[in-house]
Amino acid sequence: MEQLKVGIIGAGGIAAKMHLPELQTVSNCDVLMLAGRKQSRLEVLCRKFNVPEWTHNYQDIIDDERINAVAIALPHPLHVEWGIKAIQAGKHVYMQKPLSTSMDEADAFVEETANHNQTVLALPYMSNPQVLATRNYIQDDKLGTISSAQARASHGGPEVYYAGIQQILEEKSSDDLWFFDADKADVGALFDMGVYAIANLVGTVGAVKSITAKLTTVAKPTRLEDTASMILEFENGALGTAQTGWCDAARTYEFSVHGTRGKIVSCRQPKLLSYFYPSSDVDEDLPLVEESIDLSTYPVQNSHQHWAACIRQGIQPPLSNASTARHVTEILLAALKSSRENRTVDIQSRLTIY
Repeated sequence: MEQLKVGIIGAGGIAAKMHLPELQTVSNCDVLMLAGRKQSRLEVLCRKFNVPEWTHNYQDIIDDERINAVAIALPHPLHVEWGIKAIQAGKHVYMQKPLSTSMDEADAFVEETANHNQTVLALPYMSNPQVLATRNYIQDDKLGTISSAQARASHGGPEVYYAGIQQILEEKSSDDLWFFDADKADVGALFDMGVYAIANLVGTVGAVKSITAKLTTVAKPTRLEDTASMILEFENGALGTAQTGWCDAARTYEFSVHGTRGKIVSCRQPKLLSYFYPSSDVDEDLPLVEESIDLSTYPVQNSHQHWAACIRQGIQPPLSNASTARHVTEILLAALKSSRENRTVDIQSRLTIY
């Protein structure tokens, strides 16, 4: 079994809340180095997660021959630049969402991945147990023909999110809310949170053919969007809706998939609820079979475990790979265009999900 020696580029909120804790659940895996701008964060995270080395120079991780796997945990516009450098240096790559805010960059990343043998996980939240278990239900034909789906991913905004991160980082306040800065973030809530909703829909229902979207700014101090709603047409004929935003103080992470024989519902808790007819004879007088699926014992509990498993098998992730990430990037960019031009926008990339 290959021993993973990981370097993380980026020492902000996502490294503190997700990468470092989840990597501790991966067997035969050590985080050797953390790269970031703020020395105080580097020192706190290295102490809390037993990381032996830190650096201000991202290139140090790329050049370190001990490191064979790199997690990219930087702001959106820097993802592809450092992801490609890691691939070219012979490292396996875990790419934080979203892949990119540019189709040219997304295309370049897919090409670089195809030209090398390293395992690249490029869409983390498509490899969570909710999505993988739902796909099993659909593939087993328990839901019949899929007709529609819906998903929402939203929270109270970067400032609310970082209130919890401050405790991990031992900071009294956050002066680094780059999410609101259009020059640093490039895109708003759609790419930050909407990527989860879109990825869940693509992962469960399939590739998207077209999208109609409306974006607006309701309450946040930014010229970027803080709220978005979308209608999706899937390649298989089903329809979907996706909503996202930074103005949901109660927080929402959920999706549901509806078919001719039943439905499946995923909520924030680690479980799925499914309802379906026990036979192909759909009769409203017959009781639906109701199942509650406990996902706490699912073989893959997080995307870092999935990444490691794919590395050790010498394969690309079947679902959360670079090509799927490019497809999701195109959907998000098309949503921006749809809202701006007040029309439906076709998706050009094609993708086989099932």
